[in-house]
Amino acid sequence: MKQKAFPVAFPVALVVVMVAFLSTIFFANANLSFAASGKKKSSAVARTSAVAQTEAQIKQLQGALKITEAQKELWNNLTQVMRENAKDMDALTKERAENTKAMNAVEHMKLHSQITEAHLDQLKKLIPPFEAFYASMSDEQKNITDTIFRTGRHGKQKRK
Repeated sequence: MKQKAFPVAFPVALVVVMVAFLSTIFFANANLSFAASGKKKSSAVARTSAVAQTEAQIKQLQGALKITEAQKELWNNLTQVMRENAKDMDALTKERAENTKAMNAVEHMKLHSQITEAHLDQLKKLIPPFEAFYASMSDEQKNITDTIFRTGRHGKQKRK
């Protein structure tokens, strides 16, 4: 009886794994199709540029942390890397949007790999200046930073 169950269970498990994998690709490519179309959808779907998003993050952190004069140089080093990373990501996103219509599925997967590698490279560049800045922070600044990274908002803000 157990021998008959195995030949059925394995194909079912394989189908479930394939559906999950293809769903991931489909939903990831849906964003690429939108980017390639050049059409604006509702404001909820519209993407913010990496530069604009980074500037908002910089403004949020700067307002919440009350950076001291002694921390200015470390802060400037950090924000410079953040801005460079954002410009690079916007350039990659623009290139992606221009080329996606002509890509096949394998090329889409390779493109996603390139974007993931770019994110990893950017994090590797960002960690040293962030680590230096974080080390210069007071305990209060560290708590605020930890809360912002964990929740996306300053701990003293009221939730809506």
